[in-house]
Amino acid sequence: MNVHVNQIGYRPRDRKRAMVSLPAGIGGVFAVVAEDGREVWTGQLAEPMEDPASGDRVAAADFSGLTREGSYTVRVPGIGESPPFRIAKDVYRELRRALLKFFYFQRCGMDLEERYAGPWAHRACHTADAVVYGASERRLPCSGGWHDAGDYGKYTVPAAKAVADLLLAWDWFPDAFRDPVGIPESSNGLPDILNEVRYELEWMLKMQDPEDGGVFHKVTTRVFPPLRTMPEEDAAELVLSPVSVAATATFAAATAMAARVYRPFDAEFAERLLAAAERAWRWLEEHPEDRGFRNPPDIATGEYGDETTADERYWAQAELYRTTGDERYRARLLALLERGGFSPYGLGWADVGGYGTLAYLTTNPTGKDAAAAERLREEWIGRAEQWAELARGNGYGVAMEPEDYIWGSTMVLMNRAMFWIAAHRLGGSQSLAEAAREHVHYLLGRNPLGRCYVTGFGAAPVLRPHHRPSAADGVAEPVPGMVAGGPNLRLQDDAARGMLRGMPPARCYVDHEESFSTNEVAIYWNSPAVFVLASTAV
Repeated sequence: MNVHVNQIGYRPRDRKRAMVSLPAGIGGVFAVVAEDGREVWTGQLAEPMEDPASGDRVAAADFSGLTREGSYTVRVPGIGESPPFRIAKDVYRELRRALLKFFYFQRCGMDLEERYAGPWAHRACHTADAVVYGASERRLPCSGGWHDAGDYGKYTVPAAKAVADLLLAWDWFPDAFRDPVGIPESSNGLPDILNEVRYELEWMLKMQDPEDGGVFHKVTTRVFPPLRTMPEEDAAELVLSPVSVAATATFAAATAMAARVYRPFDAEFAERLLAAAERAWRWLEEHPEDRGFRNPPDIATGEYGDETTADERYWAQAELYRTTGDERYRARLLALLERGGFSPYGLGWADVGGYGTLAYLTTNPTGKDAAAAERLREEWIGRAEQWAELARGNGYGVAMEPEDYIWGSTMVLMNRAMFWIAAHRLGGSQSLAEAAREHVHYLLGRNPLGRCYVTGFGAAPVLRPHHRPSAADGVAEPVPGMVAGGPNLRLQDDAARGMLRGMPPARCYVDHEESFSTNEVAIYWNSPAVFVLASTAV
């Protein structure tokens, strides 16, 4: 396949381009062909560009002027024809629903009934209390929440990112979530995105140590279960790994943020969230050390370690200030900004400063704070413009250097799209919001491999993700709506090393269930995709 398109499609007024991988010395014309075989658009391929990340020579076929709704392909004489795609106003509607419903399929601690889960139904799992690491006589309830990824662990730090992305999506683009997604709570009057996030928040509240307010880093078994293990078959002892600064700070941030969002819907729940956030903050005040988490010696599940926790504290202070208006939080976050040593622009699970900046800027700082806020705003937009310039020079139209194709490169892709959308909201140009659409097109098939990196969608979807329920349930198709991790130049599993050695970075992906470093799924890879696709509903 050498003619690459967004396999889901395009909205009528969007910029629409196919990317054509060309042999040396070849150029020429292209046509857009309707279902009945008629050529409805013809054009000249753009000047080819060399794309170092893929090794391709790429020419764009721009058919933005075609706005009539319908199903089409792009044909390039001597090269080939693209997969089919649609042009329609609601072209992403079902995809948005599936990306969000993924979180329901990740639920832990409850039956997934057939009427909601279809063929992917299974019994409740991981309902036993967990032992506190280092205190074998102490056990705490911690059922509920979402399985983090392709395994069955539940981790506070990445959960906070996923919650933040989803709450921002609701806050900024509520019209994207009018449709119910088909979960048990769909008829309760609350938008389903908030129903789903609440399921995770109720679990996060259980992760706070009732004795001192610190937050346990994760709850997992001591080692990962075999790949072909259904959730309810994973019966090994659950262990609460020690409280960490990163977990406590990101918990404080996410629960303070959630308190604002849920207040109009359920004031009592909002108060519980805020009380938990403030209690976590008191623990942080009593533990000023900047230290990351490391796995205990006999725990081999995901570590989610971090070198610095200044950005986590900054995010927590910003959310608490925005929610409460308490000047103590404002003073501390400004002091942290002055001290530096972290980026206030990150939107990852380890670098979370960007969430703090977005929260702080939304408080409309005045007086001497206005200068600090303006610096943050200008720097955010400036970084966004730099990425936009990078994308303009990229053969596939994305802000990705070869070294950006790491574990979870689709998260990098979607996080940068989020960053652009936020930059536009902060006063940047419309072109930044449009740049984010280019990353959507890449995710959905307009990439060197012609792969739609979402299960259940497109002509060439992910079929064999590293996802234990999908590997073990006996259903031919994987759970739909899951974003795969994508190309990873470091080849960090045996399947990738065996099949991809020597490939260019953007081609270091294999659709194989054993390739956890390229083909796993994760809640914090889906969550920025939910946010970015929500922006297409406006």
